[in-house]
Amino acid sequence: MIRIKARAPTARGAVLPIVWGGAAVAYKFGCPLSQQDGLGARIVTSAVFFAVGTGLILHVRRALVRELRQARRVARAAQSVVLRPLPPWLDGLNVAAAQLSADRAACVGGDLYEAVATEHGVRVVMGDVRGHGLGALGTVAAVLGSFREAAHDEPELGRVLRRLDRALARHLSERARTEHPVTEEFVTVLLLEIGRDGELRAFNCGHPWPYRLSGTSVEPLSRLEPLPPLGPFPLPTELKAHSCGHLLPGESLVLFTDGAEDARDAKGRFFSLPTALRDAVRSQPVSPQSVLRTVFTALLQHTAGSPTDDIAVLVLRNGRARMCTSMVRGTASFDPAKPPLFEGEPEAWPGPQSTGRTR
Repeated sequence: MIRIKARAPTARGAVLPIVWGGAAVAYKFGCPLSQQDGLGARIVTSAVFFAVGTGLILHVRRALVRELRQARRVARAAQSVVLRPLPPWLDGLNVAAAQLSADRAACVGGDLYEAVATEHGVRVVMGDVRGHGLGALGTVAAVLGSFREAAHDEPELGRVLRRLDRALARHLSERARTEHPVTEEFVTVLLLEIGRDGELRAFNCGHPWPYRLSGTSVEPLSRLEPLPPLGPFPLPTELKAHSCGHLLPGESLVLFTDGAEDARDAKGRFFSLPTALRDAVRSQPVSPQSVLRTVFTALLQHTAGSPTDDIAVLVLRNGRARMCTSMVRGTASFDPAKPPLFEGEPEAWPGPQSTGRTR
C-alpha cells in the first residue's frame, strides 16, 4: 500500500491567511467607514470582505494543487520502481515497451510487463490486473517481484507460472486481512520463453495472444484457448508449455493488454490493433520503437486522447542476423562459445551476461 502523508502547514504557509484575516478584523472594528450605514460604506465593506475571501480561496487552491502535484510525483516514482524500464537489447532481441494509464490523476496503471535474459532463454511476462490506478499497483508489485526471481531460479516455465500463482494468492490473503470488504481480484498473464534458437514456448492465463510480425504479415501467435486468469481458479495439476514455433531473425512479437483492443471511439467502435500493426510494417525497416509509435498514435487518435482502460504494449524483435537454418529445424545445436551475430551491433554486442537495466 502507498500512503501519501499530508504535510502540516508551515509558518510561511500560515502567514497569508493571518494577514488577510487580520486586515478584515482591523477594517471591521478599526475603520469608521465600516460603522456607517450608507450605500457607499456598504459597497466598500463588501469589496473588502470579497477581496479577503478571494485571497483565502486562492491560497487554499494553491496549496491543494501543490499537494496534488506531489502525489503525482510520488505515484510516478512508485511506478518507475515497480515497472522498471526495459533494456533496449536482451540476448539479441531488440525490446521496446510503453504504457498508457487510464487514471490520469494517479498516472499509474494495473498493467504489468517484464523481460529478463536467463540461462533458460529470454523470459517475458505480460499481465493485466483487474482495475487500475493505485489500488492495482500492489498486485502488480507482487506478481512482478515473484517473476523476477522465479525466471532465473526455475528451469521449467510451468514452475515459474506456479510461483506467480502462489505469490498472487499470498498477496490477496494479506489484503483480505487488512481491507473490508475485498473485491474479487484476478490477473491475466501471458508467460513467454524465447530460446537461443528462437523457439517459442508459452503459457496463457486469460490474456490476449500476441501478434507475430513477419515481413508485412500480421498473425496471432496462437489460437489455442487460454487457461483461466490467476486468482479465482487453481492451476491444472499438469502444466505443459504450449509450443508456438520459432521467432525467426527479423520477425517481431507484439504483446499487449486488452485495453488496446477494447479501446472505443466516440461512436463505440473498437480499435483495430491488427490494422495499426499492418500500417506499422508497411514502412521498412521495422523496429520495435516504430511499431510502438504507430500503435499509440493510432490509439490516441481513435480514443480522442482519453482511453478508458490501461494500455500496455511490448514489442520484441529477433535481431539475430545470422542463424543456421539447420538450428531452427532441429538438426544442429547452438554453441555458446560461438554466438550468432546481431543486427545493429555485429561485433560489439556484449552478450547475455551484460544485459543490465537502464534507469
